[in-house]
Amino acid sequence: MKKLFVLVAVTLAVCAHAQDFPAGKPVTIVVPFAAGGPTDRVARDLAEALRKPLGGASVIIDNVPGAGSSIGAAKVARANPDGYTLLLNHIAMATVPTLVRNVPFKVETDFEYLGIVNDVPMTLIAKPSLPATNYKELTAWIAANKGKINLGNAGIGSASHLCGLLYQSATKTEMTPVPYKGTAPAITDLIGGQIDLLCDQSTNTSPQIEAKKVKAYAVTTPKRLTTPLLKDLPTLDEAGLKNFQVTIWHGLYAPKGTPAPVLKKISDALKAALKDADFIKREEALGAVVAADGRIEPEGHKKFVAAEIAKWSPIIKAAGVYAD
Repeated sequence: MKKLFVLVAVTLAVCAHAQDFPAGKPVTIVVPFAAGGPTDRVARDLAEALRKPLGGASVIIDNVPGAGSSIGAAKVARANPDGYTLLLNHIAMATVPTLVRNVPFKVETDFEYLGIVNDVPMTLIAKPSLPATNYKELTAWIAANKGKINLGNAGIGSASHLCGLLYQSATKTEMTPVPYKGTAPAITDLIGGQIDLLCDQSTNTSPQIEAKKVKAYAVTTPKRLTTPLLKDLPTLDEAGLKNFQVTIWHGLYAPKGTPAPVLKKISDALKAALKDADFIKREEALGAVVAADGRIEPEGHKKFVAAEIAKWSPIIKAAGVYAD
């Protein structure tokens, strides 16, 4: 009887907490990257869109960068599972399990999955002096310059690093990686001709493509993009590199053990945010596509991440480059 009383009391407490959530407290979204970057911008747009469906609650951003996103993710994994601390992370959730050998959490079991937020296309760009004018000519240039090609990235674990690894694997071409402390210096050196190629998010490359400061060859999406600036770029698949698809997706997570009623409230709020016209407009301005498929459901999100882990693990292991 005593055990039953305790169980009933706990259940009532959880239900009361869920009913009150969020009860006059701010909800914090941890971003495991520096302020001002693409993921930070997505998080701030999402925070604004979540306020209304969360009953006007304050949603704040906490930037905790480092170790390929694992420091910020670990902070959320250890947080009180009450719904007030969330994580917004990108494709790193699928690469950290391999990229960080001593990762202090388990992606599959230490988080509650809330839904995918968006997909950001990648673009393959080159220094302005590179002679190739289209992707066919670029493949010929790569073949003629094997062993001499520099491929920039924004640091180990960054979107550009991952895209570069996949590109080398798909083309069976080894290039010299040139890591930078962020995308800005990588693009600066690309424009200046210090590096040859870069594969990075459209959120970073579009201004340089529009200003014709770099050469753009292809996008990494299954279909051509509809944005005016990039609509004439072929996909790598149609350009001849079959089945090459990579987007930098973002997902929302809570600590494992967050009560189911609280998770439902957050998940429902996320779905409402993904239909918010202002949020969609802001994401389109970044070159991102707001999620609208089965991945916006927690179970679909979890299955998708598991598939992405299986995709990236052998590629990272073959490269033998780690973040720790």
